[in-house]
Amino acid sequence: MLPEVEAWLRGRTSSSADWALPELLAAKGGTTVSVVLPARDEEETVGEIVAAIRRDLMGAVPLVDELVVIDSRSVDDTAARAARAGATVIAQDEVLPDLKPLDGKGEALWKSLAATSGDLLVFVDADLREFRTSFVTGLLGPLLADPAVVYVKGCYDRPLQNVQSGGGRVTELVARPLLNLHWPRLAGFVQPLAGEYAGRRSVLESVPFVTGYGVELALLIDLLDLAGLDALAQVDLGRRVHSHQSTEALGGMAAQILQTSWSRLERQNLMVSLHRPSPRLAQFRRGADGHQVSVRDVAVAERPPMVTIPAYRADRPVR
Repeated sequence: MLPEVEAWLRGRTSSSADWALPELLAAKGGTTVSVVLPARDEEETVGEIVAAIRRDLMGAVPLVDELVVIDSRSVDDTAARAARAGATVIAQDEVLPDLKPLDGKGEALWKSLAATSGDLLVFVDADLREFRTSFVTGLLGPLLADPAVVYVKGCYDRPLQNVQSGGGRVTELVARPLLNLHWPRLAGFVQPLAGEYAGRRSVLESVPFVTGYGVELALLIDLLDLAGLDALAQVDLGRRVHSHQSTEALGGMAAQILQTSWSRLERQNLMVSLHRPSPRLAQFRRGADGHQVSVRDVAVAERPPMVTIPAYRADRPVR
């Protein structure tokens, strides 16, 4: 590991327990905070997450000023349960409706910039079980304490069955090797694909958003390029419990992460590309007549920096 990264680990890694709510409220001042939950078919968990944030962090003296669920075309009761629990629910495709709609988690995150107003944004996945509001306070801590910090990633243990740290298979098999190979200054991030992170609006609106599963990797790479390593931080949130996807589904995620890394290597002139990567992924399942092939599109679409969108600029107050 680079000496620069070792120093960063010591100076920019903290624990959620380090950030007490009274101290955060004192540091907040006039800063406004939006919490965003991107959600697709998460009726079992989204209501409890919303209710906990409203109960603990949106009282008479609120730390969180705005709580928004971006509903990404759910076909279950996600939107209704989130609304009953007290969130503002906004359909993904109703934000910037003049733009052609795209698919993927990153699209919901990008649209949330236009659907919220906070100076700081905190993103929390909607499928978390055993959710604790220290996820939110921990991510806000470094941003409220130090104006030089622009982006904070969560890290945690991810249990899988009986193995405490058995989750994060795409992280360990794809994302971490890629970062160590090509962006070694990001090698200190424990959970580079974590879905819990926070950032300053002024920075998040200045970088593109990959619309699919490569969004977390792309944000890390792009924000390193924009702001430098010392402007990034990570906070240990303890333990993260959520539903796990099949190996087949993880293969699609891995393919999108590889596509995303390819685009960043090209953009940063870190490689000479002699061909275009195939956007198709073939996977196999055994059927009655042997192995059956399934081919799907894993191409990665991308939204430009939000600040370049005329409709967004027209709706923002003059700074």
